[in-house]
Amino acid sequence: MRLSRYLLPTLKETPAEAQIASHRLMLRAGLIRQEAAGIYSWLPAGLRVLRKIEAIVREEMNRAGALELLMPTLQLADLWRESGRYDAYGPEMLRIRDRHERELLYGPTNEDMVTALFRAHVKSYRALPMNLYHVQWKFRDEQRPRFGVMRGREFLMKDAYSFDLDEAGARRSYQRMFVAYLRTFARMGIRAIPMRAETGPIGGDLSHEFLVLAQTGESAVYCDRAVLDLPIPGADTDYDGDLEPVVRQWTTPYAATEDVHDGERFEREVPAERRVHTRGIEVGQVFYFGTKYSEPMKALVAGAEGGERPVHGGSYGIGVSRLVGAIIEAGHDEAGIVWPDAVAPFNVGIVDLDPDDAQVDAACTQLQASLQAQGLDVLHDDTGERAGVKFARMDLLGLPWQLIVGRRGLAGGTVELKRRASGERLELPLADAVARIVRSSH
Repeated sequence: MRLSRYLLPTLKETPAEAQIASHRLMLRAGLIRQEAAGIYSWLPAGLRVLRKIEAIVREEMNRAGALELLMPTLQLADLWRESGRYDAYGPEMLRIRDRHERELLYGPTNEDMVTALFRAHVKSYRALPMNLYHVQWKFRDEQRPRFGVMRGREFLMKDAYSFDLDEAGARRSYQRMFVAYLRTFARMGIRAIPMRAETGPIGGDLSHEFLVLAQTGESAVYCDRAVLDLPIPGADTDYDGDLEPVVRQWTTPYAATEDVHDGERFEREVPAERRVHTRGIEVGQVFYFGTKYSEPMKALVAGAEGGERPVHGGSYGIGVSRLVGAIIEAGHDEAGIVWPDAVAPFNVGIVDLDPDDAQVDAACTQLQASLQAQGLDVLHDDTGERAGVKFARMDLLGLPWQLIVGRRGLAGGTVELKRRASGERLELPLADAVARIVRSSH
């Protein structure tokens, strides 16, 4: 992609409304544009990041046995009255009426609707366990939307819902999602720590939040430093096997949000040198809530020995759009964003120092074609701006690799390769530079 034909409206100055690094850098790097308080347009580069995060989430959900569907954003109020949540949810839920005076709501979550869907189509224990998920835009009317996509009113979420015959089966489904979340976040280049948490309006008595440790996080967290070094389950994880040892390993060290923090236990169980008290950004949460929805909504299945019983449920959310902000909070410096390879809008940025020189342009075009043939995304800065402006923009955008191409280097048969995260620079022949990027990326 040539930058001269791309929509990337970068800003030199920090917008006044941006209070934290991710909001500031997303606006300055041209990833988003604010349309109203807490509501954003996702510009081409920002949307590329969003789609890469979505792809990782989908791959891990599918690997764990979940089935993707898509439910509507608008829901009937009667479903929420049936489950008992309509009046309990609060002013964050946007309630509306259509032209026929039917009461609707813009869904903040989908437990009620997916339970009704399950009730209509699944009648026997033989179909269980079942996990249904979708990736969908949600709306919560935050009183004070702030921090950009970290606390917006409109946001993209992956929400999954499990259905099991009994509590034992439901806890196995919970464990599958727990392990899938560990893998999902690790693949994005971040470490999200599972912590005991309040269940809130979702309900139930078992929940873990997955938090990225960052001083700008909205939650105070307390944990044993040992949890920061635990191994991530591998790609060969057997989701039909016994995952309890993995979950136990991750939940044995003390880790809790301030809502459920037990100060006495923390001091008793965790040596002083291992105590971590910081803040965290929630990027996902998992819940087991038993028959909270299936009983009032009569979502029943026939058991192996006859008779009907309410299914046991759980729900599992990942803040897809919020993750973009969280990843930036975890990876940036004074110059701009430092993207992990897996979610960067482009893997490589080519800086053309002499765009009017036919030989330099041809070399840049050749490099772009070679990298794209290896499945890499490339942004070619072919604009006529000064070199310093181009370098600053590439650092701001935070692409993992930069290839700097100019007449002087080409005369000697080399280009300059820069690694954004470390700042390392190398002078290499064109083919060697491509090979090094490909080797690192695959």
